[in-house]
Parts: sequence; C-alpha cells; structure tokens
Amino acid sequence: MRDFKISNDPKFWQPYDRKHIWHPYTSMLHPMPAFMVAGAEGVYLRLSDGRRLIDGMSSWWTAIHGYNHPRLNAAIEEQLKSMAHVMFGGLTHQPVICLAERLIELTADPLQHVFFCDSGSVSVEVAIKMAIQYWFAQGKTNKQRLLTVRGGYHGDTFGAMSVCDPVNGMHQMFTGVLPQHLFAPKPHRDDGNWDDGWMNEFKSLLESHRDEVAAVIAEPIVQGAGGMNIYSAEYLRRFRKLCDENDVLLIFDEIATGFGRTGKLFACEHADVVPDIMCLGKALTGGYMTLAATLASTRVAEGISADGSGVLMHGPTFMANPLACRVAMESIDLLLESPWQERVEAIEKQIKKELEPCRHLPVVADVRNIGAIGVVETKTPVKMPEIQERFVESGVWIRPFGNLVYIMPPYIIKPDELSKLTGVICRVMKELSAQPG
Repeated sequence: MRDFKISNDPKFWQPYDRKHIWHPYTSMLHPMPAFMVAGAEGVYLRLSDGRRLIDGMSSWWTAIHGYNHPRLNAAIEEQLKSMAHVMFGGLTHQPVICLAERLIELTADPLQHVFFCDSGSVSVEVAIKMAIQYWFAQGKTNKQRLLTVRGGYHGDTFGAMSVCDPVNGMHQMFTGVLPQHLFAPKPHRDDGNWDDGWMNEFKSLLESHRDEVAAVIAEPIVQGAGGMNIYSAEYLRRFRKLCDENDVLLIFDEIATGFGRTGKLFACEHADVVPDIMCLGKALTGGYMTLAATLASTRVAEGISADGSGVLMHGPTFMANPLACRVAMESIDLLLESPWQERVEAIEKQIKKELEPCRHLPVVADVRNIGAIGVVETKTPVKMPEIQERFVESGVWIRPFGNLVYIMPPYIIKPDELSKLTGVICRVMKELSAQPG
C-alpha cells in the first residue's frame, strides 16, 4: 500500500492512476493524460513538477473565489471542531438552517422550500421527481413526461440524462433504457433580434401533450456542456407564459449559471422570471465540497402532500452535510460582500475584446460570451490531448470539449491573468489555422 506522505513525484503516482483510475469521459484502454496537481492558490494550480497554471475553468465552474481562500478554510476548520457529518433523517443542525435561509432570501419569493442533495445531477433527479409527484398528488397521474429544448445538458444520472440533448448529449447508447421525453428545437443564439416563430414548435408540443407533461426543464440563458449556447431571455418569458397557460410546472437548472456567472446572481433574473423548481450546485460551496440544492415553490412543496400522505421519496446519505453547508454559507456571504457584479462585468468586457480577434480565423465558427464566460467554437472538434498539452505548456489550464474552447475563470482573476488565458487561446487558434488541411 502506498504511503501518502512520500514524495509528490508524478513518476511514482501517475502510472498507477493511468492503469487503475477512471477519469471523466475517458477510456481505460487509451486514457488521456492527467496532470498531477500538488497545490492550488488564488487562480493558480501548482503541478507536481513545479509548473503554475492559471485556471480558466474554476474547476468545472465551481471555484468562483479561487483556491485556498482563508475565509472558506476557516469555515471548514471551525465546523470540523463540532461535527463533520450527521444523518439528516430525524436530525437537523445550524449550518443547514442558516444556508436554507440564505438561499430563500436570495431567490424570488415563490421559492420557499429547499431540498439539499449531494450533486447537481441529483438535484435534477429530485426536481423531476418533485414535478411528477406533484401531479400524482393532484390526481393527474398521466403527467409523467418532461418537455425540454435540444442542446441542453443536465447531468449524467439516468433521470438527468433523459432530458439531455438526445443526439449531442453524450448519452446516445442509453436511449433504449431512458424515459422518452419531448424535445423542442434548440434556442437560437442571442443576436438582439427576436422572432416569434422560434417558439412555434415548442408551443405546439406543449399544447398537444399538456395532459402528459409534468414540467418543462431548461438551463436559463446559457446551455452549458450541451454546447455553451447563449440565448435570448425572451425564451424564459415564453416558457413561463406557456407553462402557466397549459398547467405545467417550470424547472430551471441553474447549476452552472447560479451565483453570478452570467452577470446576474441567477440567470433567470435576466428575464425577471421565476420557476416553480430551481436546481443549484457547482459554485454553491465555492468549489470546496460537493453540495447541491433543489428549491421549490410553496405550491409544489405543499402540493406533493395534497392527498394527505405524499412524502417526497428521496433521501441521500450525505444530504445536508454540515461541512458542506457551513462552507456554502460562507461562500455565499463572501460573494455578496464582494463587488462581484463589477468584477464579472469587467471580465465580460475584457473577454469580449480579447477573444474577438479569433472570430475571423479559418478554424473558428463563432466567438461568444456573457458574464464570466467566454467561448470560441471551432468548425471541427479539437484534438484534445494535443491542444491540452499546448495550453499547459503555455501556463494555463483550459479544458475544451468537442469543438468548444471556453473559459469560466474565478471572479477574482486579475486583468493580466485573464489576458494570459485569452492570449493563449488566440495564439493556439492561429496556430491551428496555419496548419495544412
């Protein structure tokens, strides 16, 4: 058995990792390289060979305050002195009550009830279960399907997979065993113009299936891993109106967009629209612990028990983990006490200016951004191992997928650090454009 305290030499550790440990979306026969991290501070990752990389990904969009933040460290250490975990069945604790209060205060008035879970995918599972159970309690047991839009991504568990894009959602092999839901066209990119015709198929699907649709689910404003599509806020307003007219619930998946990423605290605020159910995760704990939450309106929460016996049939083992709740509470306070709006606005303007030169390169299909999100879409998928190595050699951590080279940096990033990220992207895109073929 390996001694954790021995040298951090990657030559000792990485062969075992490569042979035995699955990384996300990788093959065990031909795994992609995994760079060994020895530490992290601020916006920098320190590799075991001493190289420092500016993290353009916020560790999959979670570490909005950067790494090793003293306030978040202190919150974890303080909570450890009392308890790290306690079961949530029949017990409660101060960190979860305080966190629930903060989330309810930050979100719109209808959202008054919080179910805590342990990952974003599970929060989507809970949201789907809430919607179906709500209608079951109302005696409308046929309402068991979901309507969504193509281009979406909601997670890798089975319920979440069933509402991801059925073609580009990475889950095609499971089509035969997934519930069959309804998919409207992918939202059009936000170019400042709105066409009422864009909603025709969505409207038709909802109206013709209203007796079997429990809820509409969508990622507001930005579709994340399904394509980094940035679309008009008018879609959200139409979703809400059509759901109300057809007696259908509305679920917003704010896992990737919540806590300021798009320039609003929650992306649905761009349209001043409130869902019946909202999923939160990722940045909730500032990247320290895995934690997610599903918020529901009083109508939904009380409606689930409308028949007098309905209880929400879900209960993760690590639900409302005290350590996670305590650091989440501190992360939210840290965000609200910071000039986060000004920071995100400055990041947005800088990304827009500095990625624009990529737009006319031969390999580039589109450049887009909103808030602290910047995307360069290439015409064909990039060669991941090759481009990853180029980024690391240039001192940045950027993890593309498919034909999307994107950044979601921590909000504390400095202008020169952000320029390093955008500059490397532009240089690599130019190099790819110069390659023959």
